[in-house]
Amino acid sequence: MKLAYFDCFSGISGDMTLGALVDAGCDVEHLRSELGGLQVPGWELCAEKVWKNGMAATYVMVNTEDRTKHRSLSAILEVLQKSQLAPEVRHRAAEIFVKLGEAEARVHDVPVEKIHFHEVGAVDAIVDIVGACIGFHALGVEKFACSALNVGGGTVKMAHGVLPIPAPATANLLQGKPTYSNGVQRELVTPTGAAIVATLCDAFGPQPPMSVTAIGYGAGTADLEGQPNVVRIMIGEAAEKTVGGFDEEVAVIEANLDDMNPQIYGYFLERALAAGALDVYTTPVQKKSSWHAAHGFVQAARYQCVDVADLCRNHYLWRAHVPRATQDAPTRVCKRGHEFWRCAH
Repeated sequence: MKLAYFDCFSGISGDMTLGALVDAGCDVEHLRSELGGLQVPGWELCAEKVWKNGMAATYVMVNTEDRTKHRSLSAILEVLQKSQLAPEVRHRAAEIFVKLGEAEARVHDVPVEKIHFHEVGAVDAIVDIVGACIGFHALGVEKFACSALNVGGGTVKMAHGVLPIPAPATANLLQGKPTYSNGVQRELVTPTGAAIVATLCDAFGPQPPMSVTAIGYGAGTADLEGQPNVVRIMIGEAAEKTVGGFDEEVAVIEANLDDMNPQIYGYFLERALAAGALDVYTTPVQKKSSWHAAHGFVQAARYQCVDVADLCRNHYLWRAHVPRATQDAPTRVCKRGHEFWRCAH
């Protein structure tokens, strides 16, 4: 399964995501062609190579003649519904906008049906989100994961005035996700970028096991001091899910214990576990000739089995084979009352 991992060490935005996908191999002409299915006129998409603190990245810019910034969620969903986009692209884009609308509704404490997007309602923001979904589809990405997100700090001027970073909708979208700030006084994670990862990603944290086949760097607009303003997207095949420890080889050491003082069992158990044994137990057994004994079982990692085996030998957890023979012994019969006893000499 194809996996995309968002490495958000300098945050993420819609245009940065689109730039990273182009940088990873999504053809710009394919993007333009597919975005035509939106049937929204008056926009132009440009991509160029830029350098951010010495790191090469792709910067994607959407120029638009449409100055309308306020659109309701229902209006955007209607545009998507009437579009000629691929069903998977249309579905993903709609999920992202719904997720964003729900976050805005919680911030303003209004029904989601009454939400009107401000900056995110502009055509360029719509193209960013839909273009990202087209890019994921073109590159065959089915699964998503994300690093901890560097959200930045300070304040940002938005339609509702000056707000703290992360912006309220961004903070709501990233609730429960790992975030941090390295002290940069700038908005690094935008609501659009937060909505993309919050909607698509199943896991947040370190890079999951994967075989990386493509890496893309998408540039943001600003130049940051001391770090490149880029998001990195790594794309490749996800490794098959394994359960930790199931591939570890273990050794089993076991023996029957004859004539061993039971008080030693507890002491040996503590010593064996301290030596690295994974499991230790004894079981009462009845051997041939109705002989009572105990069966000792010790399990240890293969690389520790020598130490544990030495401990077992030092505490007589081993079986010695000795010659056995049957011999006749003289006896006499004694009478005591009405009972007879056979006494061996």
